Order: sequence, then C-alpha cells, then structure tokens
Amino acid sequence: MNLSEQLSITAQQHPSKEAYIFQGQRVSYQEFDASVTKFASKLSQLGYGKGDHLALVSGNSPLFMIGLYGALRAGITVIPINPTYTADEMSYILKNGDVKVVITMDVLLEKFEHMDEQLDVYHYFVAETGVGVDLSTSSLSLKMKPFTEALGEGSLNYERPTLDKEDVAVILYTSGTTGKPKGAMLTHNNLYSNAVDVADYLAINSEDRVIATLPMFHVFCLTVALNAPLMSGGTVLIVPKFSPQDVFAIAEDYKATVFAGVPTMYNYLLQTGKEQTHTFRNMRICVSGGSSLPVSLLNSFEEQFNVRISEGYGLSEASPVTAFNPLDRPRKAGSIGTNISNVENKVVDELGDELPVGEVGELIVKGPNVMKGYYKLPEETAVTIRDGWLYTGDMARKDEEGYFYIVDRKKDMILVGGYNVYPREVEEVLYNHPDVTEVAVVGAPDPELGETVISFVVSKNPTLTEAEVVEYCREHLAKYKLPTRVEFMSELPKNTTGKILRKNLREQLTQS
Repeated sequence: MNLSEQLSITAQQHPSKEAYIFQGQRVSYQEFDASVTKFASKLSQLGYGKGDHLALVSGNSPLFMIGLYGALRAGITVIPINPTYTADEMSYILKNGDVKVVITMDVLLEKFEHMDEQLDVYHYFVAETGVGVDLSTSSLSLKMKPFTEALGEGSLNYERPTLDKEDVAVILYTSGTTGKPKGAMLTHNNLYSNAVDVADYLAINSEDRVIATLPMFHVFCLTVALNAPLMSGGTVLIVPKFSPQDVFAIAEDYKATVFAGVPTMYNYLLQTGKEQTHTFRNMRICVSGGSSLPVSLLNSFEEQFNVRISEGYGLSEASPVTAFNPLDRPRKAGSIGTNISNVENKVVDELGDELPVGEVGELIVKGPNVMKGYYKLPEETAVTIRDGWLYTGDMARKDEEGYFYIVDRKKDMILVGGYNVYPREVEEVLYNHPDVTEVAVVGAPDPELGETVISFVVSKNPTLTEAEVVEYCREHLAKYKLPTRVEFMSELPKNTTGKILRKNLREQLTQS
C-alpha cells in the first residue's frame, strides 16, 4: 500500500466526503482523486515516469496536493522546495536533484527564467494566481503549460505503473545547517507507514478536520496535517499562509478538530487570541513539533484555549515523526512523548550503547519511517544510518515511564569551561520571565572559557535591561550557565516554518 493507492480506496468508499477545503471551495475525495489521476496521466503522456524527478515549488494550495499525489501516482519522485528560496538556493537543489519537471506558480517565474539555462528542466507546469503575469511573454513559454490546461488534457483511463514500496517517493532537502543541503530519500513505504502510524497514535479519523497552515513543502505538515488525515478519510483545511486571524477564522467556520503548529505559531496565537478562545471549542487536540515547546508557553496556551497540546518529535530523515505525547496517558510538559506505533527511539552513548534511564546521550531511531539514505551521498548515509539505526544528532534522555526529553541539538550544546550548557535549559528559565515573549540562546567563542552563553531576547517591556535578565537567571541557574551578554531584538530570525535560526544569530555575533 502507498499514499496514492489509499487515496483511491477512500475515494471509492466515500466519494462525496470532503478531502479538502480551500478558500471556501469544498472538494470531495472523488474529485480530488480524479484530478490526481488526470495529472498523472498528463505526466505519462509527456514521457515521464519511474526514475524521473519533479520539483514542487508552491505554497499551500490544491496545486501542491494534486501535484504531489499526481506525480506519486505516476511513479515520479517529488522534490518539494520552499518557494521563498532565492534563485541560487533553488538552483542548487534543482541541479543536485536532477529535476526534469517543475510545478510552480506564475509569481515565481522570474526566478526560473533567471536560472533555466543552468538546469535540465524540460517542462514547467504553472498555476496562474491572478496577479496579471503574462505567461506568453515569458522566456520559458515554449516549455510551459498552465496547470489547469494540463489537468484538462489528462485522462481518467490511465494505466498506473507498478510501484515498489522501496521506490523513492520524495526527496526532502534538509535545511543545511552545515554546508549544502542534503537530500533525504523517503520511500513510498516510509511516507505511507508514518502517515498511518501518526494517524493511529493521535486517533486521527474520518471525522477530523485538520488545519494545514504549516508549509506543505515541510515534512511536518506533509505527514501530520496532509497525509495522515487523507489516509484516514479526514478533511484538510488549507490555510495558504499562517496568520493567527486566519487560523481562528478557519477553526470557527469549519469546526476544526486538529491543529498542528510549531512553537512560534503557538506563541502568536496565545499573544493575539485572548478574545478568541471560543474559536477552538471544537478542537480535539493540538500538536507541536519542529523545535522544543517552552513549558511555560504550553501551560499558558492550554489554560487559555482549554485544549491539550501533544508535543512530539521528528526529523526529515524519519518521514518525520518518531514520538508524540500519547492521548491515553498523561501528557508530560517538556517531553516529546513516547514511541509512536512501530517506531523505536533509544538514547545511546558515543559507542552506540544504550544509556540508563535519566542519562543524556544521542537519540537514535529505528522503524519503517527511516529514510533510504541521502541522495548521491553514500558516505554521509553510512555515518547517519548505522545497523539500521538513524543517528539524529539530538541529545536526549528517557524517564522510567518511557517518555523522552530533548535536551538540545548536539551541535548547539555550549561548552563553558568544560561544563555542558544546553541552550534549552537557559531558554526555559527566560520564558518564565513575565516580560519575555521570545528567546534564543547560543554560544560564542571565549579565549578563557572556550565558550560563553549569549541570550537573544524579545521583550514586551522596553525598559527591561541586561542586568535584570542576568539577575533573574541567577536565581534559577548555576553561575556557568548565566548569559554573559543579552541582545534585545524586536523579533528573532526564523525560517518559513517558524523555527528560530540560531545559525543567523551566531553569524550576527561574529559581525558585531
């Protein structure tokens, strides 16, 4: 079984059930499945099939969903790309990923015109967004076809190729915190198993209406807010771009039952939603991932909106989910929860031996969700996957009840005079300060101590001083963990998923 096959089964069993709602338009599973088949057929007519790579460069929309499932149905490998990337960032992925076909939007054509000569792309399927872009004048016009036309030329009488569960379905390029991005190869079985296991663990079912406001090109949204509900016969509520007002409106209008977000989103919803608590009254569960959710934020959100947040953990290389706080047992604040169905997490030392309960080591993962490897990088693959275990690079501990806690990224750990300082520990303290709304902690080189702790703070009190912040930390932290410098900012740098970019903060330190 794979994503495309299960979609067709649901369409046959519940043809009139709503697959997704977008800007008021309600589309049934039968209609969605038909569009998927037509697009797969069109790709096949043009000679594309198993072994070919297609780039999907789009925001949250039916275009993304039809493009993704249509390409998968044709046996084509999909490479989702962040549409806000620069031409240079896109160009690297398109070339490294051996892309032959691109699905994108007319507003992005200028980027592709700029780099097309460097690529081996033969066809561009372009969605017209109504902003007045004239496709006929584009330098790519001979390679280009409007997406709606392509659907119209496809056929429902399409003979699907035979797909093996180990065929590569999607290549996700990681954010590349060190060096160039790496392409994690996820098979049909990786994606299908994780979607089904997440749905099982979180009890996502045909009655659920899941808000998809995380970027669809990101694996968190792809599995939790898109594939999991579609594999369960649920309805996806598409939000093109995150804004608290839009989320509240969608939740109210369509009686949303599941929301998936990153900590930054929960912070924005909390800060702006004091008069909106009623809009989440139908919400069965909220899930959080992407980065650690501060405990104070979790508690405040749950109290204000009267809805439980289940924090979890994942990474691109694991399709992505490996753990969530369970629904049938207590939710432990600060924990990423327990193993989801069919996936095993383990905390090990530097030799790969499992550590006792409570000790900090590297988190490693095993299961049907673990990637096939990095595209064209066998050496990197061998370092990351050993004896079937995926080494995550995250430092964690496990308690006596099997709940895991992320301490920090292995690479983010700060070494102060021989002592380990985990940024999250300092951040948790600062998030409890009544005047602090956002914080990020990084290490900076120090000639005497090796590194020192630097805090970047967003405060709602313009008179808050560095001395006050340090003094507050002094009440809760050992001396070597105290910030030696506090930088106040109006906002912290984030990527399109809302994840704080520590790398940018470190670069800012070197330039100051």
